[in-house]
Amino acid sequence: MQNQRGVHVLVVIYPAQGHINPLIQFAKRLASKGVKVTVATTPYTIKSIHANTISIEPISDGFDEGGFKQASSLETYLESFKTVGSTTLAELIVKFNNSGTPVSCIVYDSLLSWALDVAKEFGIYAAMLLTNSASVCSLYWQINQGRLTLPMKQEALAAPMPGLPSLGFSDLPSFLTQPAKHYAYLSLILDNTGALDKNDWVFCNSFEELERELVKALMGLWPVEMIGPLVPSFYLDHQIEGDTSYGASLWKQDKDQCLKWLDSKPLKSVVYVSFGSMSSICSKQFEEIAWGLKASNMPFLWVAKEFKDEQLLEFTDSVGERGLFVTWCNQLEVLAHQAVGCFVTHCGWNSTLEGLSLGVPMVCVPQWSDQPTNAKFLADVWKVGVRTKKDEGIVTREELEKCLREVMVGERNEEIKSNASKWKEHAKRAVSIGGSSDRKIDEFIAELGKSKDKKA
Repeated sequence: MQNQRGVHVLVVIYPAQGHINPLIQFAKRLASKGVKVTVATTPYTIKSIHANTISIEPISDGFDEGGFKQASSLETYLESFKTVGSTTLAELIVKFNNSGTPVSCIVYDSLLSWALDVAKEFGIYAAMLLTNSASVCSLYWQINQGRLTLPMKQEALAAPMPGLPSLGFSDLPSFLTQPAKHYAYLSLILDNTGALDKNDWVFCNSFEELERELVKALMGLWPVEMIGPLVPSFYLDHQIEGDTSYGASLWKQDKDQCLKWLDSKPLKSVVYVSFGSMSSICSKQFEEIAWGLKASNMPFLWVAKEFKDEQLLEFTDSVGERGLFVTWCNQLEVLAHQAVGCFVTHCGWNSTLEGLSLGVPMVCVPQWSDQPTNAKFLADVWKVGVRTKKDEGIVTREELEKCLREVMVGERNEEIKSNASKWKEHAKRAVSIGGSSDRKIDEFIAELGKSKDKKA
């Protein structure tokens, strides 16, 4: 595609791994289509981003050494980011305006609603990027529409919600079932979903085929457009040369050890276990998963970043070469490896999309936030895995072993693998040239190109 003269998109990122990845990937998608793209993120995050096709500039959250870890509370951090971030983002826009490369549009993470106010202040376009599924976002939107109230009760689910399957109380995001516990994030989310129409575009890291019923049910009622899955191009459509990773990691990866170990294992034999960058599990849950894995007698690779070596020593000795523990890894490389047959996941949205995009069957162990809803869809709607049942909040070793066997060798094994392969093809088609998500991105770029002088 020809260089989009005069179009400059500024992508503003919330500095958490699960938010960095999709926004960086969207920035790379835009750059691959000839758009000038600059990523704005916090100073301590910049050193972790390595993407050759985009520029990176700092904005401040008021805690330039370490961000959230420096703040006294989440509320303090978010308020500081709003205040200091708004000022430093405005300064960055002025810098670009004075240098002859004015910003045409701000694309911002949905947790950073104040970026919309900055865009309006400068008379430039604004686009929100939702990092949850559209289905989960629709639940928050329904609250803003007055159709659901907080805290959610089981009886509120008696009437079906547009475009969604029948949901039980345990299928809802924890932000809705325990709103007081998650007040800071929830208030942000509700503010954002209540302001969808104030944006020029609202994008979601999903694809139409994946959430087709919701797309049909809410067409014309809300402005959300699907532009995902925002997964590195190497694993899907190969449109972006050399795009084998997100190019951003806040954790040190143990690449060579993982791949060498996986190379020694039989085809589709390995259970990969990871609970993401933000989720953590308690010692009791760790113990149950560990002994469930041992009882399965299946080789496993476990990202166990939250536990110290001494906690693993006895268990590591007992499983020998059959198990490998690492603190972090390139999840895409692992999921793409021919030895991996199953993904034990917390069902964060990025991990969900990666598992779907690479066609890997899943065992769902949701923890909080949107994860229970994602698990519901994975097990009952997309049918690419099974969801574990909990006993007093804990997945027992017996339950995990049962679920592993069901996915890896059980009667539904072939059905689950077939569904996983089907969604992999749908994901690839969506982002390939002419696919549903690719068309939406092209339309966005074309509109910016046509209208770049409109708001001058």
